[in-house]
Amino acid sequence: MKAEYFKNPVFYISASIVTLLVIFGAVMPERFGEVAGTLFVFTTDHFGWFYLVAVFAIIIYLIGLAISRYGKIRLGDDGERPEYPFFTWIGMLFSAGFGVGLVFWGVAEPMSHYFSTPFAGVEAQTEEAARVAMGYAFFHWGVSQWSVFAIVGLVVAFMQFRRNDNGLISKAMEPVTGERPALKTTIDALAIIATVMGVATTLGLGVMQTNSGLSTVTPLPTAIWVQMLIIVVMFIAYMISSTTGLDKGIKYLSNVNLSLCIILFLFIFIAGPTTFILNAFVAGVGDYLRNFVGYSLRLTPYQGGTWVRDWTVFYWAWAIAWSPFVGAFVARVSRGRTIREYVIGVMIVPPAIACVWIAAFGGAAIYSDLNEGTMIAEAVDNDVAVALFELYETLPLTTILSVVSLLLIFTFLITSADSASYVLGSMAAKGSLSPPLFLKLVWGVLISAIAGVLLLAGGLDALQTASLVSALPFTVILLILLYSIIKMLRNEQVPISKQEVRRFRKLEKKNKELRKKEEE
Repeated sequence: MKAEYFKNPVFYISASIVTLLVIFGAVMPERFGEVAGTLFVFTTDHFGWFYLVAVFAIIIYLIGLAISRYGKIRLGDDGERPEYPFFTWIGMLFSAGFGVGLVFWGVAEPMSHYFSTPFAGVEAQTEEAARVAMGYAFFHWGVSQWSVFAIVGLVVAFMQFRRNDNGLISKAMEPVTGERPALKTTIDALAIIATVMGVATTLGLGVMQTNSGLSTVTPLPTAIWVQMLIIVVMFIAYMISSTTGLDKGIKYLSNVNLSLCIILFLFIFIAGPTTFILNAFVAGVGDYLRNFVGYSLRLTPYQGGTWVRDWTVFYWAWAIAWSPFVGAFVARVSRGRTIREYVIGVMIVPPAIACVWIAAFGGAAIYSDLNEGTMIAEAVDNDVAVALFELYETLPLTTILSVVSLLLIFTFLITSADSASYVLGSMAAKGSLSPPLFLKLVWGVLISAIAGVLLLAGGLDALQTASLVSALPFTVILLILLYSIIKMLRNEQVPISKQEVRRFRKLEKKNKELRKKEEE
């Protein structure tokens, strides 16, 4: 079996490229960091506009698809029911999609915007800066990010469960690109490389935050050797989880993650400034809706500056790099849902959860800085990884909160890495829904290694670069997929709705009555 998959060109091309990056980064971390920095500036300066336009186009496309007649098509056989209950489904989406990233940025992002505002005319660390910070944080974690995951998940689920074919990106693009082996290999290899970089970015952020949390509750310092040790422990844990399969390991951990999130959220909501959190949530949603189009297409070619590049462009690139993994995983757990139900669920429920989370955690931190002068923003400006634990210093049961959060972050890391190794194994095994364990082991090693190399090469900056650069070619693939999906849906028989059946029956009954009268 091992020889069979090593003959797969997609596997050895993508694995070889990632391995070379790991070796380069491990042998020359400083040089690796310099090259990464150069690529980061080049990509954002020349293609930042492309990321913004692509994501906005995907949102419009998905909304149109959901309300069209194609929205009634089921991702599975006609009449098939959803495979997972709603709560479990949402837990899996939340855990695999962005849980660890949201725990990292839930406090760090609004406090960063509060300390260094997105607009030159807004004075930092004021009430106006706080409101802008919350609205922009909602925007970055809202519909836009999840639209990218949704489009990849939609096409993978359609191929696997509707057409009973493999869920490879290259297969879904055949209506446009045709059956060209070299092109298909290139597309699938790019999807794997983008996934590895996107996952490595998320794992790296989680490891940085875990290190910061450990330094607050134990004598361990914030140091690169501690981060490497965390990666090793995490690797062992998620490889054990991966041996249990999707319905046991990931499903169980997903429910644990969601339950811990609810416990932490309720504590912050009750022990924190409850009324302020509610007001911040409502105002943030209003600002998000009012500024959605403007923020979606915002660039600064006239006044200059790097804020949009460092935040919005990075987020969209990160989501695009994540999308082959998250999309494939979302597809795997969404069998039996209609396209309309899928799009509405994926684009509304997780973003709503994200906004509620940011309102509670980010809102509590902003309230503390505004009214109690705790200077959380200054601490976050020095080190974004300490944001969550700086907030806990202002609340009762600080140590307990830190320990529970560390457990949550660790289980999120395991779930994300476990899911990623499953998806990468599937992609390297020609779309198999049950990839062999050895393939998951190979990708588990490479994901851990590249995350460690990126932390060695420059921490957060190197992690951001990995997502940005790897996402660029995959953005082109996503836009081609939009046309490919429509071509495939046109060949599907659209189910008749209950309303149309009732209308048909009424018409049939009326025709029978008319015929009876004519006969009489």
